[in-house]
Amino acid sequence: MIVSKLAAAALVVSVAAAPLPEERETAARQLSMHRKNVVVQPYQRRATDCIVRAVAADGRFKDGPADGPSNALGDLIVELMPQCAGPMRAMIEAYDRNFGAGAGEAFFMGPYLDLLPRTIGERAAGISR
Repeated sequence: MIVSKLAAAALVVSVAAAPLPEERETAARQLSMHRKNVVVQPYQRRATDCIVRAVAADGRFKDGPADGPSNALGDLIVELMPQCAGPMRAMIEAYDRNFGAGAGEAFFMGPYLDLLPRTIGERAAGISR
């Protein structure tokens, strides 16, 4: 299953969330939810762009079935994830700074990894053509 393989990739990224200094944590809490999302979007985009480029550049990438990403794509994402560890860490840290300690890992392990194969399949297919 892709989810379990991507969870394994999360271990490869191995992010340790350190508590934020009190002033930064207080300032982050004062931002609106919309502003917090705006602040973290560039980090999310860079992390996703990194893995999309890695997948598109890999000679093994082929368009997945029309109804969703193939297991082969999931395996490829897991294999290439270490190449993008820096942007992934930066994204997770940005979430922690803005939403509180642990929020980055929760986002990465949940919604981000859930949507990543489909996002990569769509975007990498456009790049590799």
